[in-house]
Amino acid sequence: MNILKEIKTSAVVTLILLAICCGLYPVVVWGAGQLLFPQKANGSLVLDDAGKPIASTLLGQAFTADKYFSPRPSAAGTGYDSTSSAGSNYGATSQALHDAVQQRVADYRKANGLSDSQPVPADAVEASGSGLDPHISLKNAALQLPRVAKARNLSEDDLKKLVDLYTDGRDFGILGEPGVNVVKLNLALDGKYK
Repeated sequence: MNILKEIKTSAVVTLILLAICCGLYPVVVWGAGQLLFPQKANGSLVLDDAGKPIASTLLGQAFTADKYFSPRPSAAGTGYDSTSSAGSNYGATSQALHDAVQQRVADYRKANGLSDSQPVPADAVEASGSGLDPHISLKNAALQLPRVAKARNLSEDDLKKLVDLYTDGRDFGILGEPGVNVVKLNLALDGKYK
């Protein structure tokens, strides 16, 4: 009889916890998100004039024309595929990784008019862990600035002010390094992000 009582108690506790953890808690968290910060809770989407999503400021995407700042390389799927978020998992001794980085260095130098001996920032040639990081380093942005300014017929000083505007500081003022959100910056250059 004691075992039946224990089974009944366990079943009741399981059902109560199921209702709380799988029903009540998610609804409370969703509601709080919608109430306190709906833009972020809904994916930080950027909408076009018709209300159609064109980007998320949290996810990198490919920008390839000279008039855009280039994002970090992506190892997610075929590139910036949010359904395949992951790094390449190549080890430091991988020849495939070495070859890919060497090619990216050469391509970056050529695209930005750099000499063969000029150092290239790591974030310009190495993918992030998720493959979807929308940020680049300040050094990376500075090296791309002349190319983008020339392609858009802007002064470098005016473009630098826009880069500064879309630079995110350190988290909590002390963690990490400042980074430029390429998605926000490129959409602002096209007048699609305010």
